[in-house]
Amino acid sequence: MGRIFVVDLEGRTYKCKFCKTHLALADDLVSRASFLLLVGELAVLSFFLEDFIELLAFHCRRGKAYLFNNVVNITFGPHEERMMLSGTHTVADIFCCYCGQIVGWKYETAHENSQKYKEGKFVLERGRIIDGADSEFYIDTRPTLSDTEDV
Repeated sequence: MGRIFVVDLEGRTYKCKFCKTHLALADDLVSRASFLLLVGELAVLSFFLEDFIELLAFHCRRGKAYLFNNVVNITFGPHEERMMLSGTHTVADIFCCYCGQIVGWKYETAHENSQKYKEGKFVLERGRIIDGADSEFYIDTRPTLSDTEDV
């Protein structure tokens, strides 16, 4: 096997839970971007907010998942027809290129017109990725001594 070259992303990233390889930028998160855009328009209808959030959430066999416009450092499995809650789709599983763990899937084709927006987009399973903001920064919450007590 040859040498593996990985792309390092700058900014807030999502990483493979198993090997910490960069997979996606937070800016490419489709569902969050759509939510923030529409929340401003729906502020008056805040009682519908919980239902709206539920519509944006993606779920898979292992729990929650996120929809992204772009993902890096992955390899693809074979295309297959898969019946999902939103209908039948042609998808390809995606794997971390570094450790080989499955991290989600790519929507190749949506067979229903209402689902066409998913075509060419990627789903990363929440249980298989980590948020770079959570893992890269450590906030010390222990109480500290003041300067005078430190002596």
